[in-house]
Amino acid sequence: MAPRHTTLLKASLFALILAGGLQAQDQPPREEGKFRKPELVELIKVDKTIRLDVRYATANNFLGRPVYTEARAFLQKPAAKALARVSKRLRKEGYGLLVFDGYRPWSVTKIFWDATPADKKEFVADPAKGSRHNRGCAVDLTLYDLKTGTQVEMPGAYDEMTERSHVNYTGGTDEQRRLRDLLRREMEREGFQVYAPEWWHFDYKDWKEYPILNIPFSEIGRKNK
Repeated sequence: MAPRHTTLLKASLFALILAGGLQAQDQPPREEGKFRKPELVELIKVDKTIRLDVRYATANNFLGRPVYTEARAFLQKPAAKALARVSKRLRKEGYGLLVFDGYRPWSVTKIFWDATPADKKEFVADPAKGSRHNRGCAVDLTLYDLKTGTQVEMPGAYDEMTERSHVNYTGGTDEQRRLRDLLRREMEREGFQVYAPEWWHFDYKDWKEYPILNIPFSEIGRKNK
């Protein structure tokens, strides 16, 4: 290719990047070290009482548009089994688990980061570091009442980027805080740790042992083989 044409092509590509047509860094960060082989499993196949409300497959989320093509939720197998044990104990209390999100492809994490204002970045993961959702070891969830089948009320709404989402928020009703703390207590008994700014977000203890993934839901079965 002639030098002039090469220069023009580079200039065009740079203009596209600035305009948002291309991304200069749209690949997951490179990681060194040894990781466990990913073994993502579908949560509703591990425990049929777990219900889903995958907001990111709809327009009912903070972006106002879907970023998933399928309303499904996955975790690494050990985390999924631990979640099933949480579910079993909570059923004795009269509650089931309602999952908003589990494994999240890295590309979606980048979409979230780019769309979130600087003063709200604590509510999204930095794609340069990757998310624990990307590793299949984070889950967003709440409770539902087994008798009525309805989602319980927490002090704040899912994905609400305000102080009401913090695990130590003292507002709301006594019952809302009791349910928030019940969820946290039972999750922590099985090796999950809550993310302080978000009462709904829990990381499984082994998250460091898994790599950042960027595969779509439709390929998970094939990738695990």
